[in-house]
Amino acid sequence: MPSTEPAIAVSNLVKHYPGGIAVDGISFAIEPGSIIGLLGGNGAGKTTTIAMIMGLVAPTSGSVRILGHDMPRERYHILHRMNFESPYVEMPHRLTVRQNLSVFARLYGVAARDARIAELAEELDLTELLDRPTGKLSAGQKTRVSLAKALINAPEVLLLDEPTASLDPDTADWVRTHLEHYTAERRATMLLASHNMSEVERLCDRVIMMKRGVIVDDDTPARLLARYGRNNLEEVFLDVARGRGEAAREAVP
Repeated sequence: MPSTEPAIAVSNLVKHYPGGIAVDGISFAIEPGSIIGLLGGNGAGKTTTIAMIMGLVAPTSGSVRILGHDMPRERYHILHRMNFESPYVEMPHRLTVRQNLSVFARLYGVAARDARIAELAEELDLTELLDRPTGKLSAGQKTRVSLAKALINAPEVLLLDEPTASLDPDTADWVRTHLEHYTAERRATMLLASHNMSEVERLCDRVIMMKRGVIVDDDTPARLLARYGRNNLEEVFLDVARGRGEAAREAVP
């Protein structure tokens, strides 16, 4: 039977650094099989929040539960069921694509590694690139390799940080389509941090908006557009970032 527990549950999460508070008491739950956008300007706390969800950063207080397990205390129970993708995290350039994917497959304990790499290479049009040094690839090719790395263990929870940054429209659309198919077929849960508002509108069932370490709004894209009286999420984002959204939020019962 499918689990009724949230795939990701964040409760009163706080992170203090010597220079200030990065995350200040946020809470949210993400249901299995959903795609959620995490939005906010620079310094909003998105990256710190994702790092705590991944177990890379210990919270000052509060808790994170992934697939029913506490992070980071029980991370070894679930790390093989999660993965992360960002174009800003590069793989070793001298290793071939096959070698890089093999390393990550071993780290995640993937069975039948060669078969899984071949399967992903076929799905992501990487077969002809497998024995090419990763550093010799174009930006779009590197993004497809990064996506293959993120899917190598068929994760149930996928965390994405600007997955289509710097890509041409065709490649970006290809990546989004593949992510849509993957989450639908696997009933995987995806948390997406992005500054591409059209991408968020297309992919996300729900949007969590952060500013200065707190959540300032949380709703479906359609309800956010209606509440702020805007035509697209980029306009909503600007309202929130520039402090013009308080009236709209206070008007909601």
